[in-house]
Amino acid sequence: MTAPLTPPHQPSPHDPWQKPPEGDGRTGSHPWAPATDDDGALRTDLRRAAVVAGIVTVAGILLGLLWLWLAPRVPLVSDDSAVFLSDSEGEEAIGADGTFALLGLAFGAVSAGLVFWFHRRGGIPLVAGLAVGGVLGSLLAWQLGTRLGPTDDVVAHAREVGKGVIFDAPLELHAKGALLAWSLAAMAVHLGLTALFGPRDPEPWGVYGVPGAPEAPVGGPEAVGGPGASGAPVPPVPPGASDGGGGSGGAGPAAAG
Repeated sequence: MTAPLTPPHQPSPHDPWQKPPEGDGRTGSHPWAPATDDDGALRTDLRRAAVVAGIVTVAGILLGLLWLWLAPRVPLVSDDSAVFLSDSEGEEAIGADGTFALLGLAFGAVSAGLVFWFHRRGGIPLVAGLAVGGVLGSLLAWQLGTRLGPTDDVVAHAREVGKGVIFDAPLELHAKGALLAWSLAAMAVHLGLTALFGPRDPEPWGVYGVPGAPEAPVGGPEAVGGPGASGAPVPPVPPGASDGGGGSGGAGPAAAG
């Protein structure tokens, strides 16, 4: 008798019904599955985006103080019966909106540059954090500037200063679209910096002739597949037939067949 090739207590390695071994909990259900850190990288990106959004929002305090300091004042005057513009042709109200928008653009460019400097890898969560922080910071700057500026009770202020005395109107933001200047500038500058100085992905292997692809082997396709173009072995040549000497059906072992 001949001993069996496979012991009865061990399954055959070629058994199609054999259950694959369990994974180790880190690489999935199969041990040969590649280990990925996508979840960890995503959590890290979200954490960084939250930190960026918080810092940018707090920076809105500086924007509000600068707006309060640099925005032109709208002069008003009272005659004890009504309040009028001291200069009816002045453009101070438009200047306040323009100052806020310009400051928002500058803050957006600076914040995007700093974020790219510290987190060159970038990513969609980081850009989203910049955008959200820009909007929240602009809202904080708007509210801070209006509250720290002249009082919004114009009538009481006019009575306090007296008749014919010029006083400042409350600081207001008429063009609400200026609240988006910070976010738009931050996303545009960050996108430009990433396109110019961001890390480059390695070029994939492709067809011969494509940059980054391996060079074609010397000798053409025959060098890839073996002796023939299709990779099949070349059949042996009968003796005496290699030089055409048996073309007239001469004698020899080749002609005897």
